[in-house]
Amino acid sequence: PNVRPLVINTEAREVGYYRVPTHMSDEKGDLVYQVPTKAFCSIEHWVHTITANVIFGVFAEGARLERDIERSVGKQLEMLGRAMLERKQVLSSSTVVHVGRNCSIDPTAIIQGPTYIGDNVSIGPGAVICASLIGSNVDVAQGCQILLSVVSDRCFLPFRASLFMSVMMEDSMVAQNTCLQFCSIGRNTFIGAGNTFTDFNLVPKPIRSSYQGKLEETGMPVLGGCVGHNCFVGSGLVVYPARAIESDVVLLASAERRVIDRNIFYEDSDHFTIKRGMELHARMYPR
Repeated sequence: PNVRPLVINTEAREVGYYRVPTHMSDEKGDLVYQVPTKAFCSIEHWVHTITANVIFGVFAEGARLERDIERSVGKQLEMLGRAMLERKQVLSSSTVVHVGRNCSIDPTAIIQGPTYIGDNVSIGPGAVICASLIGSNVDVAQGCQILLSVVSDRCFLPFRASLFMSVMMEDSMVAQNTCLQFCSIGRNTFIGAGNTFTDFNLVPKPIRSSYQGKLEETGMPVLGGCVGHNCFVGSGLVVYPARAIESDVVLLASAERRVIDRNIFYEDSDHFTIKRGMELHARMYPR
């Protein structure tokens, strides 16, 4: 058959961070992405869930807003007028912060757009949400930090949980003082208190991730970890960049395993060492 490639102009815009230390960026100090305003993405690996939701998702939404502001004086006047009417900073006005029905938002919370918040959402005092997507029936407690992230329906973030360029799927929880950076968290998963998911190699080596049984370079200067569906991760763990925890794993911090420096498979789960563990924790997502 006569097969021709489909070429689509995604109208990408450069978005990211400038004047970043060169050990985490290029020689100019730029840590940037070419963000498509017309995005499509094939999901073949857990890294792609971050790409689709963050870089091609909330980042792209910000790029589209910048494009519209540059193109339209009417858009500029609309945002300015709404901000003056509501007596808010421009990026906190309802033009760019979209809030659903029956939400409870503490007046001390800081929310900047473009941000979308679903229905029945509770946001506590001192929370900071910037350029993110929050689903419905989500509870964000006091002091949480959510930046460039996606939090799906029925998730719970207790006090001082932090997400940066991360994805939480439905019915999951990230406990207090846990920091996720460039991570993907599956459905019905619990991440305990005081965990840190790192996203940067301290030595100048490429970040590699497992794909079809082999370690492949990701081409990304920073990349966090992945926790699958139906996982329960205890407190006080440090996870190295690009490590994956398979679905249905129970992981407890111990003297032997407090730093996660390799991928964790179902066979490594700690529920096998607990009396009646297999009976109490059923496997929901077999390979």
